[in-house]
Amino acid sequence: MQVPPEQGQLMALLIELMGAKRVIEVGTYTGYSSIAMALALPADGVLVACDTSEPSFEIARRYWKLAGVESKIEERLGDGKATLDALLARDGPGHYDVGFVDADKRGYWEYYEKLLKLVRPGGLIAVDNVLWYGKVADPDVADKQTEAIREFNARVAEDERVTQQIVPVGDGLTLCRVR
Repeated sequence: MQVPPEQGQLMALLIELMGAKRVIEVGTYTGYSSIAMALALPADGVLVACDTSEPSFEIARRYWKLAGVESKIEERLGDGKATLDALLARDGPGHYDVGFVDADKRGYWEYYEKLLKLVRPGGLIAVDNVLWYGKVADPDVADKQTEAIREFNARVAEDERVTQQIVPVGDGLTLCRVR
């Protein structure tokens, strides 16, 4: 359930290339992707890690400390959509450079819409698992998560608010540059 090393390295490179200072991660799990991104942030950078699971944060905290990035992490425990709404109210639109989503697949479109408000023009929204183990290409697979990802992929492909590309790294990573 965590991103593979090559995807973490790609995310870190993108953070560096963009000169990003403020990142939102929706879905932290054990903290591997947040470590990869936080290591690429400058000393004054911040990554807001959003998750619904305190046990996941307990694990992530241990690894954030070992990686020396705990001072760059701001934890937000709770529903991702409500958390993004709270961040928008607190920070205003366009405050973040990067948004990364690796959470509830059926919530992808809602996370994406909220991140479009939070991420600045020229910023990046990255969404994980968009190839969903190849299930999105199998017409015989019709479970709710697969259907939600198919719908998400189709909607993003038509969204003129972003320039997008699916990168076949890990389980598929959609990169969207906010216009």
